[in-house]
Amino acid sequence: MNNRRIVALKVAAWLACLEPVFLLLYKYFTHDLTANPIEFITDTTGTATLVLLLVTLAITPVRKFTGLNWLIRFRRLTGLFAFFYVLLHFSTYLGLDIQFDWHQVSVDLTKRPFIIVGFIAFVLMIPLAVTSTAWAIRKMGGKKWNLLHKLIYVSAVFGIIHFWWKVKADHAEPATYGAILAVLLLARVVIWVRSRMKRPPAAKQPEPALAGD
Repeated sequence: MNNRRIVALKVAAWLACLEPVFLLLYKYFTHDLTANPIEFITDTTGTATLVLLLVTLAITPVRKFTGLNWLIRFRRLTGLFAFFYVLLHFSTYLGLDIQFDWHQVSVDLTKRPFIIVGFIAFVLMIPLAVTSTAWAIRKMGGKKWNLLHKLIYVSAVFGIIHFWWKVKADHAEPATYGAILAVLLLARVVIWVRSRMKRPPAAKQPEPALAGD
């Protein structure tokens, strides 16, 4: 794919990733943030985080199964936008919901399970965002970097659990996200098995002529 198309796709990707921000700004300026604006902002940013996490996780399997290798250029973009929205999500809770009441934070982080797992998911995303640069990959080395960035799976799982426990009645939406994540994890297993099957067998080491050699 030529550079002009890549640039056009990146512009489209940026606009798509910013859609929740545009929605919130539109709702704000039209005075339509619902009867509970804090909850609406919290839900919008939380959903955006999960969607972008799943999109980020989907890029490698789709690339492997379709051969569309140019998709890899969008993985960092969607991953950083996922962190951007989880940061907004947490900031909404801290700044608007509890208004920097640090005692309430300590209570929530010890007695409210859905906030505990949500906070863990947020914390796990911090090193992923910090090490998202090419410099970090060179500094850490590819193997260590890849191992660290597998935390995105844990963060996604905790994010879905956070959503499931937060919802009191209809679990259809978090269940849908959970099913998508399960498919993506299964796809990773299939890719791993295929790579193992295609790997040529290691050359057999020659046996020593004498047991003492």
